[in-house]
Amino acid sequence: MTEITRRNTLKLMSAALFAGASFSLLARNAFSAGTITVLNWQGYGTDEAWSVKAFAEKAGIEVVHDYYSSESEMLTKLRTNPGAYDLVVLNAARCAQAVAENLLQPIDFAKVPNVATVDDNLRSNPNFSKDGKGYAVPWVWGMTSLAVREGLPKPASYAALADPAFKGRVAMDDDAIINVALGALMTGQDMNNPKDLDAVTKALKSIKPNVKLLWSTEDQWNKSFAAKEFDLSMFWSGGSVRSKRNSKLPVEFVVPKEGAIGWVDGLGIPASAPNAEGALAFANWLIDPAFYVEWATKAGAPASSNSAALKGLPEDDLSRQVHKAEYLKSMSIMSALPDDRREAFNNLWQEVKAFYAE
Repeated sequence: MTEITRRNTLKLMSAALFAGASFSLLARNAFSAGTITVLNWQGYGTDEAWSVKAFAEKAGIEVVHDYYSSESEMLTKLRTNPGAYDLVVLNAARCAQAVAENLLQPIDFAKVPNVATVDDNLRSNPNFSKDGKGYAVPWVWGMTSLAVREGLPKPASYAALADPAFKGRVAMDDDAIINVALGALMTGQDMNNPKDLDAVTKALKSIKPNVKLLWSTEDQWNKSFAAKEFDLSMFWSGGSVRSKRNSKLPVEFVVPKEGAIGWVDGLGIPASAPNAEGALAFANWLIDPAFYVEWATKAGAPASSNSAALKGLPEDDLSRQVHKAEYLKSMSIMSALPDDRREAFNNLWQEVKAFYAE
């Protein structure tokens, strides 16, 4: 899921047009002026027109962008274009790989004052650090867990997916990494490196009598849920917010006792960044409540790493209600997978899918 399916949801975010944001903690004279180049997915927060305009006016720094279409492409661009980028958005799973290849420089957190209210569970993620030094500013996060039709009992465990009460009423995300993670959590294993893949396979196969649908896009999920084809599903936290808010679907996001399958994106400074000072200023802005609340309420956004930013959302905001701070303590965050493990996960899921089809 982490690279493609999560990013498909970005297509649903409309461009925000509001330009009245403030820079509550950004002192213009504390950072260098000039231009910075950001490497990111297109349409993913950093290139909001109102934001870069306000940032340029307040900080005197112009923001330009280059884009990637996969995280492997992002790493290739960092490797082959030294000196081209000042800031890069990268998933925690890829950050560890970039640090190992010396593609990132340590973050001077003294120049990112808004990090003071970033959740400690995200700052301490081992994928973002090495030898006691941080290499990324945690930016946004989200989860994959259970979505259930309103009015039905809230599942206390992922075991509900195999409960006969949901016979023929379950939808599964057609993604190998997510499903192996699910099977690992169901069997009490490390979701990033389960040692007993046979147990994972058995757990996933136990869901077969209940599986109605394997979905791959948010639009497909919404249409099938609206048609009452299923009542329980693995789903994304942000997707559940959009489904309820935009499509008016009666869905409730539930994190069971095993915890959610989490992801977090960070803001890194390439080792050869020509304007690291300006990039740190922009990173500070991207975790500022003034930016986040505007992005989240006008365009739609994942959960901010900054607890102060999440608290800045209205009390009745669905994203605030779904992305509870307590989940950061219980969820497991997806880490980088070596090629052989990724292949094993893909093969396992193909076997399970074939079993479902029998």
